[in-house]
Amino acid sequence: MPRLSAISITRQTLTAVVALYLVVACNMRFFVEAERTFPAHDNSFFLVSLGVLLWGLLVLIALPFSLRYLQRPVLILSILVAASASYFSDNFSTVIDVEMLRNILETDMAEASDLITLGFLLHFILFGIVPTMVVYKIPLVERPVRRDLMGSLKLGSIVLAAVAISIAISSAQYASFFREFKQVRYHSNPLHPIYSVAKLASNTIADLSDPPELQTVYPDARISEHDPHRELMILVIGETARADHFSLFGYDRQTTPVLESMQSLHSFEHVSSCGTSTAVSVPCIFSQLHRSDFSLDQANRQENLLDVLRRAGVSVLWRDNNSDSKGVADRVPHEDYKQHDTNPACDVECRDVGMLDGLQQYIDQQTGDILIVLHQMGSHGPAYYKRVPAEFAIFQPACQSKVLSECSDQEVINTYDNTIYYTDWFLGEVVKLLKDNQGAFEAAMLYVSDHGESLGENGMYLHGYPYMFAPEAQTHVPMVMWLGDHNDIDELPLDRMTSKTSSHDALWSTLLAYYELELSDEDKESSLIEVDEY
Repeated sequence: MPRLSAISITRQTLTAVVALYLVVACNMRFFVEAERTFPAHDNSFFLVSLGVLLWGLLVLIALPFSLRYLQRPVLILSILVAASASYFSDNFSTVIDVEMLRNILETDMAEASDLITLGFLLHFILFGIVPTMVVYKIPLVERPVRRDLMGSLKLGSIVLAAVAISIAISSAQYASFFREFKQVRYHSNPLHPIYSVAKLASNTIADLSDPPELQTVYPDARISEHDPHRELMILVIGETARADHFSLFGYDRQTTPVLESMQSLHSFEHVSSCGTSTAVSVPCIFSQLHRSDFSLDQANRQENLLDVLRRAGVSVLWRDNNSDSKGVADRVPHEDYKQHDTNPACDVECRDVGMLDGLQQYIDQQTGDILIVLHQMGSHGPAYYKRVPAEFAIFQPACQSKVLSECSDQEVINTYDNTIYYTDWFLGEVVKLLKDNQGAFEAAMLYVSDHGESLGENGMYLHGYPYMFAPEAQTHVPMVMWLGDHNDIDELPLDRMTSKTSSHDALWSTLLAYYELELSDEDKESSLIEVDEY
């Protein structure tokens, strides 16, 4: 067998071979999704032509970089990106788009380490490092620039002809593929990840060159001086909780016994999240924008709900046991409870209940209305087992690995359900604190999860799938509201709202109504509550 150093190939051949490697080795999920949509027994040639199309696009994109000092770095980077993306796509059905990249950039090291497993490292070495070493070491035929350009034009012409013929022969399937099946195209690797990196970089550069000027929202917002009551709300932002795993909403396991035993608890059955990731949903929850017109760029140019309430005179505090507030709490008091020096309830990691430490002292020090936001670690995956103290791991056997493929489907569900059971207890502790203060305040708790979670349905795990074709498991979220003994909320309309379809969009108007700020007619219609006149 000839040694690698004894082989020499043209730059065009190297480009074509690397593109073929990427199609064959790093696009398993792309072809799985394509075959699910276009079954092989009726569409075998179409599926082959998809491979030709993907190969052709990769070649055509790489050919302009087939210069002496650019080609190897570009090809090596493409292989490393594709190797990383293929691991998460193959194992979790993850789509690497702009929002997923934003999630990656905003995730702290502790959460990121849950995803960097031995399996990932072995996959990265085998499918990334090894082929890049081949690309780096293989000798190339050095030819005059003009001859190289002619070779590139020749290869490009052959590729275009092959792609055109493939599309023409399967034109009926391609008509629907391009028009209706984005979910398949989003798995093209490394085309979609590279496109997403470029788009995110472009957006970031634009923001840096033209920093957004903060637009004031509700400039005249004020708490009425005629309101004789003080309001206290603890808003709990859950993490990765899906509504269909709450027994409160009909799940056949008792995962929420504490909530089910509460008096004055109102549970909202049909709530949709604004996004499928924390990086989108949390800013959207606190934005005046609705999901249908929400963009992070526009939201960053406006005051959010916390800004409006703080300016109106509400004491606002954000406590975080997650990665961060995603920019929402940048202009209000913010406390990090992922650290042992601030959170007294830490073992293998810091627990959500630690965010309640010292809250009574904070409440006692305020003179007006209060909003406290608690951002949970909740059910964040894939290391669900780390989210639960041992005494709450009641569903067994539970998966004890962050590599979900090492566990059975039932073990994954068991360990996830344990996180819901712990969240249920934690919410009970929140209500206990509020009950201790309902003599001095109109007290309330509002809990809503940021998004849901896939637990292996159709081979899909975790979250962050593009919203337009995300499964309901990632968008149907639990929301509950507990009210203290003394409040101005009319509970009959509230009870009627619990069975209606709602979404994160309702949080903006609901909190403005709770603190008795004036609402526009549109806000009144979307609010979950009606407040009696004082």
